[in-house]
Amino acid sequence: MAKTAIVYWSGTGNTEEMAKAIQRGTRKAGAEAPLFAVDSFGADEIKDYDGFFFGCPAMGDEVLEEGTFEPFFASIESKLKDVPVALFGSYGWGGGAWMKTWEERAKADGAKLFRDGLTVENGPTDADAAACEELGASFVKSLR
Repeated sequence: MAKTAIVYWSGTGNTEEMAKAIQRGTRKAGAEAPLFAVDSFGADEIKDYDGFFFGCPAMGDEVLEEGTFEPFFASIESKLKDVPVALFGSYGWGGGAWMKTWEERAKADGAKLFRDGLTVENGPTDADAAACEELGASFVKSLR
């Protein structure tokens, strides 16, 4: 079984809710993906996992959170070549344009991007939580 991790930053709790729903999906698929707040996961740990879920909400002018998540992501970009990655996050304005930019960035890093990034406007509804669970299950199944 491939070893995956869910690394995220959440300001209001919406992206954290998404992360927990993704984790439920990985468990339903028979896998375990530990949750890591981004400040508790080091760039040197990238080598310990076969795939990643990265989560960050849109901030400011449709960018990744700049104080913690952006520096973390910048520090791991050189380690993402050929690594399966799924992106997710919430937004409250702008229609989720930050996700398209993030997807292109991950592709340019050589990551094996799994689908388009999953976005949720504001907090996840029951349908959004179900989509998060499906993402978790599908991603880990794709690694088998």
